[in-house]
Amino acid sequence: MEYVQLGRSGLQVSRICLGCMSYGSPEWRPWVLDEANSMPFFRRAVEAGINFFDTANMYSLGKSEELTGKALREYAKRDEVVIATKVFFPLEKGPNRQGLSRKQIQQGCEASLRRLGVDCIDLYQIHRYDPKTPMDEILSALDLLVTQGKVRYLGASSMFAWQFARCLSRSEQRGWSAFVSMQNHYNLVYREEEREMIPLCEELGIGVIPWSPLARGLLSGTRSSLKDRESTVRAGNDALSEYLYRDPSDWDVVERLTAVAKQRGDAPAQVALAWLLSRRAVTAPIIGATRLEHLDAAIAAVDLTLTDEEIAELEAPYRPHPVLGH
Repeated sequence: MEYVQLGRSGLQVSRICLGCMSYGSPEWRPWVLDEANSMPFFRRAVEAGINFFDTANMYSLGKSEELTGKALREYAKRDEVVIATKVFFPLEKGPNRQGLSRKQIQQGCEASLRRLGVDCIDLYQIHRYDPKTPMDEILSALDLLVTQGKVRYLGASSMFAWQFARCLSRSEQRGWSAFVSMQNHYNLVYREEEREMIPLCEELGIGVIPWSPLARGLLSGTRSSLKDRESTVRAGNDALSEYLYRDPSDWDVVERLTAVAKQRGDAPAQVALAWLLSRRAVTAPIIGATRLEHLDAAIAAVDLTLTDEEIAELEAPYRPHPVLGH
């Protein structure tokens, strides 16, 4: 496994981040693995050198955080691993259950600490931007968590580049702890982030840790068409996938990926991840895995190098998209 700095921070992370949304409770989503079936993935990840694990308070309504904390206590050395979680979406209905108010951020962090079973979160991220809460309230609340020693680093997720730029500028003006990472929607079939967000992150030294690097399984080579909802459990139970990946040109990218992978003798998922890892701004794609072979393929992608010609061939079918995932 290779390790790199997360942006310009001093934090060292593996080039693959294990996304933990797939581990928790199948009652939340049918494709989610329960504790007994999840633990082997954490063990395999740690044995392979992965030290970066991403979850969120809303995944399996908190169960994912509980399971992640338990697994890492059993298999990993706490001083070496980087635990990331997120706040924004509700776990329950009711007032003050969603968003980024000072109350929600503080309560969310304290609850995540309890579920994870740690005294400090390595990377605490806002799961989305909250336009209903004043920016200063959001940023000062996050800074306070760092000052209190409950959080070590701050990260953000999908938003417009102008919003992210304003956040970074405001934190600098006020002397507050600033975001060191951006978790955004970026893969071979959705590259709109290349217009503004990724150049901004490159310019300012922000680590990019893309979510859905395999387009929710579309780039894994398991589907027979864009509308295939029967090849996997997740394909048949993921409404967000239908929303994010519905343009006919998306399948053109998948077919080109399949052709390049076949020429190389590699799995499509490996080639898709290798393409992401070849992007200068990308620190670590956040991969989800519900089969151990999926995790092994992601780990193997770290050592896969694409030629300039292969990269150009993979990128050629892409067509512009509306903004999706914010």
